[in-house]
Amino acid sequence: MTLRQLQLFKDIAQQRSVSRGAVANGISQSAASQFLLDAEKEIGLPLLDRRTRPLALTEAGRLYLEMCRDVLRRREEFTAAVGHLRDKVDGTVRVACIYSVGLSEMAQLEGEFGRRYPDAELRVEYLRPEKVYEAVTDQRADLGLVSYAEPTKEIAVLPWREEQMVVAVSPYHPLAAFEELPPSELDDLEFVAFDEDLPIRKDIDRFLRDRHVRVKITLHFDNIQMIKEAVAHGAGISIMPARAMLAEVSQGRLVGVPLAAPELFRPVGIIHRRREPLHRAAQAFLDLVQEI
Repeated sequence: MTLRQLQLFKDIAQQRSVSRGAVANGISQSAASQFLLDAEKEIGLPLLDRRTRPLALTEAGRLYLEMCRDVLRRREEFTAAVGHLRDKVDGTVRVACIYSVGLSEMAQLEGEFGRRYPDAELRVEYLRPEKVYEAVTDQRADLGLVSYAEPTKEIAVLPWREEQMVVAVSPYHPLAAFEELPPSELDDLEFVAFDEDLPIRKDIDRFLRDRHVRVKITLHFDNIQMIKEAVAHGAGISIMPARAMLAEVSQGRLVGVPLAAPELFRPVGIIHRRREPLHRAAQAFLDLVQEI
């Protein structure tokens, strides 16, 4: 049994597909199938329930997967420890990130990370919040950056920052002239919202409801970029983190008007798997994020 075979079974189990697991490991489906047959023959029990689609693990398969993950994790820890002895940060850091953290901000982090650790690689994937949790849980990402982070049995949360929320308007909207806005000024206005299932939408709805403000939802989107474009084109106003609007404000495409007290803030956190130490490169990136 080799480390490559352990990785192959882990990928097959996570993808719930022999063919996709084979592709992820650069081998043919027939070679992957033969490996499974050999492993099952050695163990004396089936690892996959082939009657189901997608494939499901048997009880023996779940135990085998746990062993694969444990061995591969220990291999990562060993590799990280050796890297520490060499006093060099290398390897790949996989980060899952919500869209609204911002491409420009992540580009800045990637540039600084590359400058400090030229032997390491940073890979960033932009996902919806629930997909960020899935990526970290399934070990497809070392770290996740997500708003309104909630700990789970498998996920731990590190608070990162509190982002001030402002009213986003077109420069040609009458509200653009205000220095700050009482929430009551938003009553009955056309509003571009986040999708209903997103935590930020629920927080904004609660904020407006507590102040007896009703807005007219004209459009809703699952990402902040589309909302900014809709607001810039006059489809309505919105509420979003001021930090996410910096580029558009500097270009004169949007205006961010602060809310009068009480203000509204969006918490952003860093998530990672519990009880699993970060490898050296991931820890270096975490330290950088918390520093900036």
